[in-house]
Amino acid sequence: MMNIHIFSNTQELGKAAGAAAATIIRETIAQKGTANIILATGTSQFETIKQLIAEAGIDWSVVTMFHLDEYIGLPITHKASFRKYLKERFLEQVPPLKAAYLIDGETDPEAETERLGQLIRQHPIDVALVGIGENGHLAFNDPPADFDTDKPYLVVNLDGPCRAQQYNEGWFASVDDVPQQAISMSVRQIMKSAHIICSVPDARKAQAVKDSLAQPVSNQYPASILQQHPDCSFFLDQESAKLLK
Repeated sequence: MMNIHIFSNTQELGKAAGAAAATIIRETIAQKGTANIILATGTSQFETIKQLIAEAGIDWSVVTMFHLDEYIGLPITHKASFRKYLKERFLEQVPPLKAAYLIDGETDPEAETERLGQLIRQHPIDVALVGIGENGHLAFNDPPADFDTDKPYLVVNLDGPCRAQQYNEGWFASVDDVPQQAISMSVRQIMKSAHIICSVPDARKAQAVKDSLAQPVSNQYPASILQQHPDCSFFLDQESAKLLK
């Protein structure tokens, strides 16, 4: 079931999305004693993660975290590193987690996808926090996305619009500096999550939001697959929702 929530601005969007994620995590811990989560990165997640950290009553010591994607060959010291992002913006802001499985883009990519794949198969995901790209990508699954692979993680090529977005957001000095490949969680693995919270602010995402919600499900609009998820909530602001009927 698709739920769509529209807020006046990015801050309100993030507060609501972070609070919704926290509620799921608390309820899951109450039911199972543990919770397994996926965190996304990028500018779209700033406010959502900020709110998640601020939420009370989460026993982080029983939470296991996976992350969605990471550039291949980018050092953890680079400001665009998603490992760096998650360490600084999340892991260092909350009490120690049970486990945090970050993607190492500086090691052998195929070996890393295997390592992470084995780990996530042992940890069914309770809630995934995701965003979508300006090109409609889900994680780094650019169009046409692979909707069929059973591999939990895979090596992907980043297309021109994806790389331009990373540059335009200020993560890199030039488009040429953006790596051409990444390790990404697969679409089918994301779809295995019990709950999905998709935070998508900003006018530059408006076309991607429209395509994801109004187009037929197609790998040309990777995030359109979320229409088929049993419990997915989109959190939008006025700008990202402006092309919706």
